[in-house]
Amino acid sequence: MRTRPDGFEEGTLAGALRRYWGLPVSGVRYAPVGFGDYHWEANGEGARWFVTLTDLLPRPDEGFATLRAAMETAAALAGDAGLDFVVAPLPTRDGRRVLRLGERYALAVFPFVEGEAGTFGDPFPPAERAEVLRLLDALHGSTAAVGGVPVWTPALPGRPAFEAALEELERPWPGGGPYAEPARALLARHGAGALREVLAAYDALVAEVAARGHAPVVTHGEPHPGNVLRAPGGGLLLVDWDTVGLAPRERDLWHLGEEAAAEAGADPAALRMCRLRWDLDDVLIYLGVFRAPHARTPDTDLAWQGFTTGLDTLVADLTGG
Repeated sequence: MRTRPDGFEEGTLAGALRRYWGLPVSGVRYAPVGFGDYHWEANGEGARWFVTLTDLLPRPDEGFATLRAAMETAAALAGDAGLDFVVAPLPTRDGRRVLRLGERYALAVFPFVEGEAGTFGDPFPPAERAEVLRLLDALHGSTAAVGGVPVWTPALPGRPAFEAALEELERPWPGGGPYAEPARALLARHGAGALREVLAAYDALVAEVAARGHAPVVTHGEPHPGNVLRAPGGGLLLVDWDTVGLAPRERDLWHLGEEAAAEAGADPAALRMCRLRWDLDDVLIYLGVFRAPHARTPDTDLAWQGFTTGLDTLVADLTGG
């Protein structure tokens, strides 16, 4: 995130790292990267760590339980399953992989990895794509070695709010902020009917894939170039494991592109379902931001770009345009 978290005392961060992780932290520096979580680089005695703060709202207890399961799964993949490309969270002194800070936030700490990440939205170079596929094969093949993995489902968490918004396109939305009215107008321009058709198309794909009975495997969830690090000594590493979950392997494979996924034997219907789910999730998350009180910030500007692009993609995909 480009803006810092509300209601969090950044000054307490170094103390928490020293107290709960036993790290000799002397300073922290905010890292305005990514979207969704907040990040810092911590340093001390010649070492560095990468720190992630997760906002657990709107369902703090559920959010923390899911995040804890994801971080424990990442640790098990790196340890029990022996996957050396998994960048897993460091344990606290008493063995926790994520620490709850108050009601709203949770903290995880990772080793700082020197390396170069790709850019989200860019395609993988052919050689790198082949290597990522090899890593994903190893990940999917490790399913029996780990337990307690979060279960991914095709259900859309933001769907009720989205359907409610489609019922309210003819009048201004109360509350909100600077992007509320543009978001309403954009939805209205696409039309409630077209957007309901997108949901219906997604439902049909979910039913088709369920009928095929794909065995779920451990998936990363977001193995796009932005989450792949090229280590200085060679080889690739996968970061950002908060989306790990048991799901059809196509949840990962679609990120490699249709041709590579097809060569890997992916089910076309499952690929399309997972890709559509990704676009729908983004649009629904951004819509939740714009329907709630918000200000114009670098993060809401970025959300607006994602919202407009996502809506255009969904409708064009449905109509073949």
